[in-house]
Amino acid sequence: MGGDDTDPVEAADGEMDLYGISTWEKRSFLDRLSAGIYWITVRIGQAIVVLLALLILVTIGGLSVLTDPAIGLLTAVSVLPALALAGYIWRSDVTTSEPLSLLAITFLLAVLTAGFAAVLNGVLQPAFSALGFLGTVLFFYLVVGPVEETVKLLAVRLYAYNDDRFAAVIDGVVYGAVAGLGFATIENAIYISRAVGEIGRISLGLDLIGIGGDITATRALAGPGHVVYSSFAGYYLGLAKFNPGNRGPIVVKGLIIAAIIHATYNATVGIASGLIQSVTGLPEFASFFVYILLYVGFFGFLLYRKIKRYRDAYLAAHASENGTDEDRVLETGSN
Repeated sequence: MGGDDTDPVEAADGEMDLYGISTWEKRSFLDRLSAGIYWITVRIGQAIVVLLALLILVTIGGLSVLTDPAIGLLTAVSVLPALALAGYIWRSDVTTSEPLSLLAITFLLAVLTAGFAAVLNGVLQPAFSALGFLGTVLFFYLVVGPVEETVKLLAVRLYAYNDDRFAAVIDGVVYGAVAGLGFATIENAIYISRAVGEIGRISLGLDLIGIGGDITATRALAGPGHVVYSSFAGYYLGLAKFNPGNRGPIVVKGLIIAAIIHATYNATVGIASGLIQSVTGLPEFASFFVYILLYVGFFGFLLYRKIKRYRDAYLAAHASENGTDEDRVLETGSN
C-alpha cells in the first residue's frame, strides 16, 4: 500500500458515495467558498512574490535595459546565442509546441525573480570572501548555483507549471530553457550597465557600443550556460508534475544537478581558460571561448541525449498505440 494514494475505503468499495468520507469535491456552498478562498490566497501569494521581485529589480537598476536604448541594444545582442539555444529546445519538443503566451510569461517572471538571486548573492558573498579562494568556491556551490537555479525554477513554478498546457514531462525542459533565457537577459543587462557606467558615458551612439563591446561579447558566451542548467532542472520539474507521490525529491534532484553544473562552471572557468591560454598561446578571450564551448557543449550534449530519449520513447509509445488501433480495425473488419 506504500505507493497507493487511494484510501482503503475507496479502494474496497467503488459504488458507495464516499463524499466527505474518503473523497471530496465541490458540492456545497461551503465547498465552493473554501475553493474560492484558496484560489484567491494562492493568487495573492503569487502577486506578492512578483511585486516584491519587481521592487528589487528596480532598486538594483535592472530596468536600465528598458530606459536606456544603448544598454538595451547591447543586451539584445548579448542574448542572441542563448535565444538561439532556447529556440532549438522549443522546436525539439516532440509533443505539442508550447504557446508563446506561456513562454513570454515565464521569460518575464525569470527576469523579475532574478532580483532575488542578486540580493542573496550580494548579502552572502562577503562572508565567503573572507575565506579566500576556498570561500569563493564554497560560495559558488552553496549560494550561487543553488540560489540562481532555484529562482529560475520559481519562474516556471509560479505560472506555467499550473497551466493545463504544461502537459508533458518534456515541457519542463522548454520552460526551464526560457527561464534561463530570461535570467541571462537581465543578468547581462545589469553587467553591461555597470561596465558602461564604470568606463564612462562618451555618447549614446557608436562610441558607447564600442566601449560595451567586450562585456557584451563576454556575456554572450555566458548566456547559453544558463539555458542548459535550468533546462536540466526544468526536466525534473516536469517529471515531478507527473509523479506527484515523489514530487519533492524529484524537484530537489533536478536543482542539485543544475546547481552543481552551474557552480562547477563558475569555479573552473577562470582557471581552465587560463590553462588553455598558457598551453595554446591563444588570446584571453579566445581561451575563454574554447573553454565555454567545451564545457557548455558537453552538458548541452547530455541534455540533447535526455531530450532524445524522451522523444524516442514518445514516438515508440505512439507507434504502439497506432499499431493497436490498426489491429482493432483489422479485427473488426475480419469479424
